[in-house]
Amino acid sequence: MEADGAPAGAPAIPLRLRLLAGVLLAAHLLVVGWLTLRPLDVPWAAAGNLTPLEGIRADLALGPLEAARRIGEGVALLAPLGVLVPLVSGRLWLSRLAEWSSLVRTAAAGALVSLSIEMLQSGVPGRVVDVDSVLLNTLGVLLAHAAVVPALRARLRRSHAVYQGDTPKISRVGLGPWTDVLSAVQREY
Repeated sequence: MEADGAPAGAPAIPLRLRLLAGVLLAAHLLVVGWLTLRPLDVPWAAAGNLTPLEGIRADLALGPLEAARRIGEGVALLAPLGVLVPLVSGRLWLSRLAEWSSLVRTAAAGALVSLSIEMLQSGVPGRVVDVDSVLLNTLGVLLAHAAVVPALRARLRRSHAVYQGDTPKISRVGLGPWTDVLSAVQREY
């Protein structure tokens, strides 16, 4: 066993899949950057929200449909990172502790990307900083990772397992040459 719980010589995620995940990750980040960092032509902009959960409370006050739309957008924006970042890392075999570590690392990466976007938005006309966006984006990354990655890793482990042949069968071993002598000795006593 290696340090991360993988059996020695265990296969990793295939390189093609890792490269595809890397390309999709880069494309997703470009789309997110375009959606969140382009200037908006608005007559006025609301003040930035630096109080956690204040924006979510304001969204809930708008009614259930509008709140679901706004909160859902915040959760969904960076959710693909929860799946793509672990795929790029390429590890299939993880111990329980390493699985949790993967979840924490992926959530931290999502939080840092979200925080970077919010900091960059402070200089974009028509955009304002909202701490609740960081919370919702990070929640989306966590949910996507927890819902998809363990099952995806298990499926990849099954599909890329190395076939080592059928289970060896031990043929019946006959009695040794001394059994005749021993059985004769036991009969005498």
